[in-house]
Amino acid sequence: MKILIIGVGQVGYFLCERLSLEGHEVTLIDSREEHLNRASDRLNVLGILGNGASAEILEQAGIKDADIFIAVTDLDEVNILACLLAREYQVATRVARVKSIEYTGQSAVLSKEKLGIDLLINPDDAVADEIVKIACRTGAFDVAEFVEGQIQFLGYRISEESPLCDLTLKELGEIRGIYRFVVTAISRSGQTIIPRGDDSIKAGDSIFIVAHKKDLPAIQYMLQQEESKKKRAPRVFILGGGNIGLHIARELEQMGFNVRLIDQDEKRCEFLCGKLKRTLVINTDGTDIRTLLDEGVNGADVFIAVTDNDETNILCSLLAKQHGARRSLTLVNKPELLNLAPSLGIDACVSPRQAAAGAILKYVRRGGVISLAAIEGSNAEVMEIQVNANSGIIDTPLKKLHFPAGAIIGAVVRGETYEIPTGDCRLQAGDRVVVFALPEALAKTERFFE
Repeated sequence: MKILIIGVGQVGYFLCERLSLEGHEVTLIDSREEHLNRASDRLNVLGILGNGASAEILEQAGIKDADIFIAVTDLDEVNILACLLAREYQVATRVARVKSIEYTGQSAVLSKEKLGIDLLINPDDAVADEIVKIACRTGAFDVAEFVEGQIQFLGYRISEESPLCDLTLKELGEIRGIYRFVVTAISRSGQTIIPRGDDSIKAGDSIFIVAHKKDLPAIQYMLQQEESKKKRAPRVFILGGGNIGLHIARELEQMGFNVRLIDQDEKRCEFLCGKLKRTLVINTDGTDIRTLLDEGVNGADVFIAVTDNDETNILCSLLAKQHGARRSLTLVNKPELLNLAPSLGIDACVSPRQAAAGAILKYVRRGGVISLAAIEGSNAEVMEIQVNANSGIIDTPLKKLHFPAGAIIGAVVRGETYEIPTGDCRLQAGDRVVVFALPEALAKTERFFE
């Protein structure tokens, strides 16, 4: 497909990297020459210098032949105007990133329908929702939900004390009658593999599993990640009272969490107090450990750092864990720090570009792709795909089909029932299938379900 992307920030670069690797014809427009040169030198994309909201520049970039138009500059107005121009050029799919709640809130005067935009994605909302999901899953560093939350995709880090350590997938399969899940991938030393029966799980690995929501308590118990038996509400500290911190605090207090929100700006704290009902707002610095200890950070179930500064987030998360916080979830913008932070002892790192790109990539996928989650650091994806009634794969055992190498089916949902697939599983029209796919298998997986 021919894809036109406006803006080469973190989200734009991430999308260019993924889409160009898959063989799509990607053209990139940006007004900053140094950013454009970096992308053009490293990626197989055509770069054009100029304003993405200019009809002349868009025509130069070949907008008349574009299949998908994605505007992800730092300016909401530029992204929206560029999409309006793309509509005039009759581009089939139009996506814009916006930061202002004026465009994405429930009371927005200009909705995506009125603007003729297929997807308006707010990175702050996307990353806040992802952090809330991880905070509610003990021990997980990555969480994605499919089929209205019925099927869960979870990432866990394996320590030397883990009961899964040194087990082969075949041995693990022997106890799967009790614990119904699929290990879809193992990440080891920077490489992501689709495991086979003889592959074993090692200390230091990160494993990704697919399971039904109702089976999670048993799986958590097996992984020795069971929830705290204390009757009190989970205690959460949030560092950073910006839009992301406010969004997370609202969600967690509605779920019954005991929330403490920290910000060093006194006026912002006053604003936050007016927006939140049961959250305790603390006006202090994230490194003021004495005040945090007085407020009970040593007994915190989760410490969440979401300031605008990556280094502050990482440092304060480590400080909180050193003083007794059970888990730390950290917002990290810089790609180079995403892989470093977990090695320092941070339980989960969440990237705004990953959250935004995952939502956008769904609109690039073909066929019956319903939803999608991008896996940071591996370029792999988890996709929820609906089986087409005209597909040639219907009612044929999976073992007789040539399913793409580098991909694995984690679950099949049919109406109110679900199954962990085996070689004898037969897909039916309307089934919703959750698939984990490595980069080289993405295009083949899409074609398989067409």
